[in-house]
Amino acid sequence: MDGTLVDTEPYWIEVEHGMAAKYGGEWTDADAMQMVGNNLVDSGRYMQQRWGVDLTPEQIVEELLDGVVAMVQSDVPWRPGARELLDELVADGVRCALVTMSYERFVAPILRQLPPETFRVVVTGDQVEFGKPHPEPYLTAAAALGVEPGECVAIEDSNTGAKSAEAAGCTVLVVQHHVPVLEGPRRVFRDTLAGMGVADLRSLSV
Repeated sequence: MDGTLVDTEPYWIEVEHGMAAKYGGEWTDADAMQMVGNNLVDSGRYMQQRWGVDLTPEQIVEELLDGVVAMVQSDVPWRPGARELLDELVADGVRCALVTMSYERFVAPILRQLPPETFRVVVTGDQVEFGKPHPEPYLTAAAALGVEPGECVAIEDSNTGAKSAEAAGCTVLVVQHHVPVLEGPRRVFRDTLAGMGVADLRSLSV
């Protein structure tokens, strides 16, 4: 979701910098980029160590979410072509799953901006035992859709997410945004989702 469907990474980065200032810790843009696509508790653990604060990783995550949820409730920054592609997929009867390491309370206000049943399945970071880059999130989504992972195209913008989808057996459409993504055996690269339709997704092969 973050970086592919919506461009909320600047929101996360702004809140991270604010929390670092609040707790007297250091935080750089390089630190922020290292968090892109990660399991939130892993990110919270990194922040705890970086800042040396007397908070659990889970407490850090909840405070981080408070700030970002407030921002996304005010404005949802859609990525180019994302909503148009979703609309075409739904109209064509293609079942879609949202696989994100963000938590349900962050995802909910974004989903409210979309027609009901846009995503038949939603897998969030607080629903799985192992987050990305582990394959569990994508395996969970494919199973819930009733399809094999090899029949799925995953759209990702980070190495962490691409590794997860690749390990699950999906073809991965990589649309790089905030961080560079490495080449991989099941990865196809495109510059943007703008102008991309159902036929384009069906034609992907690796």
